[in-house]
Amino acid sequence: MNYTAIIIDDEESARHTLKLLLKKHFPNITVLGDYESVPDGVLGINKHQPHIVFLDIEMPRYNGFELLGFFQEINFEIIFVTAYNQYALKAFEVAAIDYLLKPIDIKLFKKAVEKATERIGTTQMKEHLDALQRNTTSNAFNRIALPVTEGLLFIEANDIVLIEAGGAYCTIHTITNEPILVSKPLSYFEDIVSNRNNFYRCHRSYLVNIHFIKKFNRGENSVEVDTGQSVPISRDKKNSFEQLLRNVQR
Repeated sequence: MNYTAIIIDDEESARHTLKLLLKKHFPNITVLGDYESVPDGVLGINKHQPHIVFLDIEMPRYNGFELLGFFQEINFEIIFVTAYNQYALKAFEVAAIDYLLKPIDIKLFKKAVEKATERIGTTQMKEHLDALQRNTTSNAFNRIALPVTEGLLFIEANDIVLIEAGGAYCTIHTITNEPILVSKPLSYFEDIVSNRNNFYRCHRSYLVNIHFIKKFNRGENSVEVDTGQSVPISRDKKNSFEQLLRNVQR
């Protein structure tokens, strides 16, 4: 199947590189225009109605995020091209938004484009972008996109009661839904919530939201959470965990 694309980047060399990569690896994608600013890019999108937009973030006058405000509905796939900081890159991942880090890695480029073409006409890009915008303007990730069998499920981070590890998978227990099985390790989620003081890794297999703890069994080294589950506390974590609970009560 054939697709169309436009490129928005203030660096001419970056636009040229993307065009060469697309021509070499994706001859079925036609670049209908390349633009050096957000206003020109908006005009290009309205004119050509592309399937995919390659969008730089840091540009003069308007940044890439501000382009989104020019459209009531995002009916095209977006691949961000950026040299952004590590927190922002994690925000892209949490919102399930594709990005390419400059200088562009060919394998990652091919993977991002393949994913974008697979999603054309089948996903709600706006929901992903809303999550991305909230996460990049906050000191902590608010919404997380979880890969599930049917696609992606967005959940509020504060609704998570407990994350339970099981090999390369984790089970997410929330206060509002049935348990969710995802193919991510516990360390992935520990990184995501690292800026939140209400999450604590109390055991090698458990990450718990202390706001949902209703009982601490000191003698058994365990806590009971609002979903009714009993969560063990590692012996080497007991003292620091008790200190954390005391700080929360102040």
